[in-house]
Amino acid sequence: MNSRLVNIYRFLLERYGKQGWWPLIQHRRQNPLVKESDRGYHPENYDLPSCHDEIYEICLGAILTQNTGWTQVEVALNNLFQLNNLKPDLMQKAEIEVIKEAIKPAGYFNQKAKKIKIFTEYFVGLGLGCDKIPTRDELLSIWGVGPETADSMLLYAFKVPTFVVDAYTMRIFTNLNFIRENATYNEVKRLFEENLPKDLVIYQEYHALIVEHSKRFYRRGSDYRNCPIYQKRIKDEI
Repeated sequence: MNSRLVNIYRFLLERYGKQGWWPLIQHRRQNPLVKESDRGYHPENYDLPSCHDEIYEICLGAILTQNTGWTQVEVALNNLFQLNNLKPDLMQKAEIEVIKEAIKPAGYFNQKAKKIKIFTEYFVGLGLGCDKIPTRDELLSIWGVGPETADSMLLYAFKVPTFVVDAYTMRIFTNLNFIRENATYNEVKRLFEENLPKDLVIYQEYHALIVEHSKRFYRRGSDYRNCPIYQKRIKDEI
């Protein structure tokens, strides 16, 4: 195992704490002391999603977040929620023009509406209890579902310990010289999975912590040399 990857996880966890991903608008924590408590984050509650509709909501969120930020996705999901279309059986019957209008804030709404419709047909076929957990290959065979989307669905919706690699992961770990600039998605995924315990909580939190850290130090135009992990890396402290 690569102890440096583990050390970075511990550093991020100590700095930012449990993240409570994947946020669910159908779930509301009542504790006002919890960060983002009114937006569906659920720190330290790994029982979620706990029902069929919540699993479906996460899968929709994974599709909607393609090429856009979470703030826009939240608006789109809230629009679908107001239409009562966060239920797969109702989404299956919904007019595609209605879906397009609801998800416009998330961008690429024509393609994403089609992706949602196609995925919903597949999801309904899994059965009401989602007793059949899809394989990664099955998800990748669905039009509009790529590696990051499939892994997000598996990790957060179906609770399968598979590591999610996003643009932030690539940016941070390229700058830290853990991966080369042209590394493929699967190469980076394999790096993490071969050097971390195969643990659902660690995989969920690590991905979410990378996103939180990136929002602070790796936005476009930021100087990554200000990143505290980078500073520790060049000093050989991590």
